[in-house]
Amino acid sequence: MSSPSTAGSDLEFVVRTIARTAVDNEKQFGDLDAVAGDGDFGYSLARGFEIVLADWETFDRGSPSDFLKRVAMVISKRVGGTSGPLWGTAFLRAAGAVKERPDLAGLSGQDAVAMLRAAAEGIKVRGRSDLGDKTLLDALIPMTDAVEKELGAGGGASGAAVARVAATSARAAAEATTPMQAMRGRQSYTGERSIGSPDPGAVAVAVMAERIADTWESRG
Repeated sequence: MSSPSTAGSDLEFVVRTIARTAVDNEKQFGDLDAVAGDGDFGYSLARGFEIVLADWETFDRGSPSDFLKRVAMVISKRVGGTSGPLWGTAFLRAAGAVKERPDLAGLSGQDAVAMLRAAAEGIKVRGRSDLGDKTLLDALIPMTDAVEKELGAGGGASGAAVARVAATSARAAAEATTPMQAMRGRQSYTGERSIGSPDPGAVAVAVMAERIADTWESRG
């Protein structure tokens, strides 16, 4: 197994930050889910990502795809409820988007967009959901759109700038789920009771993106 390099491990940094954020925000995510769901979202996500962190040094780093497949496997097996299949599928589809890339250090901003797009499409299919259904897609897709727009602006945006755009757009999109009625997942069972609070999955995407942006310059 190759060891992470400071210059070439942006993918590892992002995945590890996602994992740490899930663990650190277990209560917040659970409390949000308890408003109109069964309250286990934070617990389920944290338990799975705890294993990701515990097994971190054992993951195959032969290629970005191999690395993401191992993460996907852990999440699919260890995250409970409906979150496991959805988040596991997201990482597995992201792995497929970079299957031709030979090493973790060679990924570009466009690869990042491709991974996010693939993750979103996987979640759509697995969860039979789409934009407007009040799920994590309502933060993930607008965030991806904003990242792609920033990268295509032609200004040679830095990684830190792109990360901040992702965080800002994800937060705005997550907050925009507040007046929506949930159409998929456990919260959809409560009908109009789901109106008035943001979707927990969308908030999780925002909080993760914010932490990535806040710590980007100190990664390594």
